Amino acid sequence: MAEENTQDGNAGAATEQGPNVALQSVYVKDLSFEAPKGPFVPAQDQEPKIQLNLNTSSSIVGTGVHEVVLTVTLEAKSGAQPVYLAEVKQAGVFTIQGFNPDDTRRILGSFAPNVLFPYVRQTVSDMISKGGFPPFFLPPVNFDALYERSLQEQAARKAAAPAAEEAPKQVN
Repeated sequence: MAEENTQDGNAGAATEQGPNVALQSVYVKDLSFEAPKGPFVPAQDQEPKIQLNLNTSSSIVGTGVHEVVLTVTLEAKSGAQPVYLAEVKQAGVFTIQGFNPDDTRRILGSFAPNVLFPYVRQTVSDMISKGGFPPFFLPPVNFDALYERSLQEQAARKAAAPAAEEAPKQVN
């Protein structure tokens, strides 16, 4: 009798699944590199000013399956002259099941970019090196803080929208 209870308990645990996030694949979705003068920048210009932009986006691929794209744009300039421009769209397909909508958004906006970041970091470094320049290693990024900041900005925009609607309109 005790064996029957144990078997039933294990069967129930095996069929009942809790929340789950699984990475299905990681791939480069788009890649671009431009170096107008190649690596032949004069020696005094070897320390260009670098502008880094990060962006994330996600789309639904199927039921519980999402594609997340982490875009990194890196622009190096010496004064007004471009040294190089690199853009990588690193993507991943994630299966997300059993989470409420808020948690799913957090996974897509914070967890998934954290998973993709080491891949895009390596791709950017390799691409710049193959362009003839010293490798550039992306600095660490706190995607949790960026996600929280985006939530705060959305809340501020929502709060400002009703206030703008309630403001009296002036007629000239």
